[in-house]
Amino acid sequence: MLALRLLNVVAPAYFLCISLVTFVLQLFLFLPSMREDPAAAPLFSPALLHGALFLFLSANALGNYVLVIQNSPDDLDACQGTSSKRALCPPPSTHFCRVCARVTLRHDHHCFFTGNCIGSRNMRNFVLFCLYTSLACLYSMVAGVAYISAVLSISFAHPLAFLTLLPTSISQFFSGAVLGSEMFVILMLYLWFAIGLACAGFCCHQLLLILRGQTRHQARKGVAVRARPWRKNLQEVFGKRWLLGLLVPMFNVGSESSKQQDK
Repeated sequence: MLALRLLNVVAPAYFLCISLVTFVLQLFLFLPSMREDPAAAPLFSPALLHGALFLFLSANALGNYVLVIQNSPDDLDACQGTSSKRALCPPPSTHFCRVCARVTLRHDHHCFFTGNCIGSRNMRNFVLFCLYTSLACLYSMVAGVAYISAVLSISFAHPLAFLTLLPTSISQFFSGAVLGSEMFVILMLYLWFAIGLACAGFCCHQLLLILRGQTRHQARKGVAVRARPWRKNLQEVFGKRWLLGLLVPMFNVGSESSKQQDK
C-alpha cells in the first residue's frame, strides 16, 4: 500500500515534468527552427500555425487533466467506515478504493497519473485527457522529427529510418557527431511515441467500454450490465453538448449523471 501511495505522488509529478519539457522544446527549439515563407501571409506562417495547433492540443490535455482531479467521483459517506457498512452498497455500481480510502460511484479504475479515481463524474474528462495527450505527444513527435531531419540532415523517407535513429544516434553521440541537446530531442521522440500510442490505445479501450455501458471494474469482475442502445450509453457519459466539451475543457454538462447530482 505504501508503494501505491508513493506511485500516486510520483506519477503526477512525472506527467507534469514531461509536459513542461515538451512545452520548452516546442517554444525554444521547434518554433524558432521554422522559417517563415516570404510568399506566405504572416497570418498563415508555419510557426504561427504550429504554435496555435500545439497550444490547442496542450490546453485541452492539461485542462481536462485538471478537471479529472477537481471533479472527483461521488463520495458515498453512508458506505464508508466499517466493512459492514460497505457491504450495504450495491457492488455493481460502487467500489471502495484502498488508495483513496473512499467509496466511489460507478468506479472504473484508479488513475495514478491523476492521483484520483475515475468514475461517474470525471469519466468524460478522463477520456478527453487521454485523447488530447495522445494527439499532443504524436504531434510533438512529428515536429521533433522535422527538427532532427533539418538539423542532422537525416531523411525519414524509409520506413525503418525512425527505428534505426536511436542506435545510430547513440554511437554518433559518443563519437561527438551529435550534440547533447540533439540527443535529448531524439530520446524525447521515442518517449512521445510511446506515450502517444499508450494513451491512444487506452482511449479506444475506454470508449469501447462506454459504448457497452460497462466500466473497467465491472469488466474485470465479470459483472453483467443491462443491455442498452450504444447512443444512450455514450450520451450518459459525454452529454448532449459533447461537441462543446470536445473543443473546450469543461465539466460534464447535459449528461444524465450530472442532472442526477443536481437534484
